[in-house]
Amino acid sequence: MNRDILRLAIPNIVSNITVPLLGLVDLALMGHLGSEIYIGAIALGGVIFNFIYWGFGFLRMSTSGFAAQAFGEKNIPETITILVRALAVALFTGLIILALQVPIAWVSFEVIGGSEEVETLARQYFLIRVWAAPAALAQFVFSGWFLGMQNARYPMIIAISANVANILLSVLFVFGLNMKSDGVALGTALSQYIGMALAIILFLKKYRNLLSYLRLQNVFDLKRLSAFFRVNGDIFIRSFCIILVFTFFTSKSASSNDTILAVNSLLIQLLLFFSFFIDGFAFAGEALVGKFIGAKQKNHLMKVVKLLFIWGTGLALLFSLFYFAGVNFILHLLTSQEEVLQKAQPFLVWVILIPLASFGSFIWDGIYIGATASRAMRNTLLASTFLFFAPVYYFLHPVWENHALWLAMSLFMFARGIIQTFLFKKAISLKIRSGADRKN
Repeated sequence: MNRDILRLAIPNIVSNITVPLLGLVDLALMGHLGSEIYIGAIALGGVIFNFIYWGFGFLRMSTSGFAAQAFGEKNIPETITILVRALAVALFTGLIILALQVPIAWVSFEVIGGSEEVETLARQYFLIRVWAAPAALAQFVFSGWFLGMQNARYPMIIAISANVANILLSVLFVFGLNMKSDGVALGTALSQYIGMALAIILFLKKYRNLLSYLRLQNVFDLKRLSAFFRVNGDIFIRSFCIILVFTFFTSKSASSNDTILAVNSLLIQLLLFFSFFIDGFAFAGEALVGKFIGAKQKNHLMKVVKLLFIWGTGLALLFSLFYFAGVNFILHLLTSQEEVLQKAQPFLVWVILIPLASFGSFIWDGIYIGATASRAMRNTLLASTFLFFAPVYYFLHPVWENHALWLAMSLFMFARGIIQTFLFKKAISLKIRSGADRKN
């Protein structure tokens, strides 16, 4: 079983690691331009895409869970139907985002705030990068489907290729063409289409024969569509809660001053760096849990859950030690601005603690996604989000200020893991007894 976990986890770790590295490169590019406003610009612009892409991340998650369950059942026609159904939703959604880009930008910057100079640059960043929306959402679907089919190698190839292209294009546009934050936006947009094209090529290379099983009436079958949208609706609410918390985090950082915004933008990248690492094991959980539920192998399911938490605990301890020893070295790589480096010092303790506080939430997310246990995920996030805002942030912020923001974030992540632990037996037992949602 450990071999199966690592077979799926390692390629996902390799591919996931390119995502935070890309964010770090973008911040490093902006951090050496001589002004903190460029860091703030891509941070605020990135918040909007967190809303868009995290909000529609259900396209990857539900596709992964449904495809894994169909794979476990050996239901080949259903696997290709799941892919085409999700791609249709992704492309339609991408076109809607393009059509509404101006009002989306207006509403977003009314809510987020920030200094006038930062907001002007962030708006330009958004209006360039938004044109990649259809390609980005299609990539979500392909990556989730490949993973559900127990193929972690193809998402790795797509992610590495797209993100390497992104880095090279951003460096070219920023330093070669002197485009600054606009160059990062353009590099990101072009790389998303490169990734989508590669996903199509890989699909045709290995899975072209599945197209012969495709029947359009199955794609738009009302019963299956109902299950698809019900699960996606729950995951959307779950994702919206996460977006709300992270957006609030960035917005409150911006309302303090540009230096605190820069500090928190740099430090949150270290949480994201860990999250993409631990998500390698969460993604392995999606594939294996979905497969075992589809095959109704409860003993294998419980074994993989236990092993995933052993791997997650070890990884969290390793990252906390790594951050304890080297966080200042990492920050110096990201920026040369002394004021930002000095202001960051009191908040480094949160970076060290947060892997231990958060690893359970990531592992459980993978397990619940593989099981398409979306209602329990939704309820967990609603409760954890309430904890972030009501008893923690608003009670402590007048005294602790930015420390209260970091404490609220840490407890938000910790609460997710604890609540899902208590809900697990009931949520998964229902799936084992009743079968996959798409059959109901």
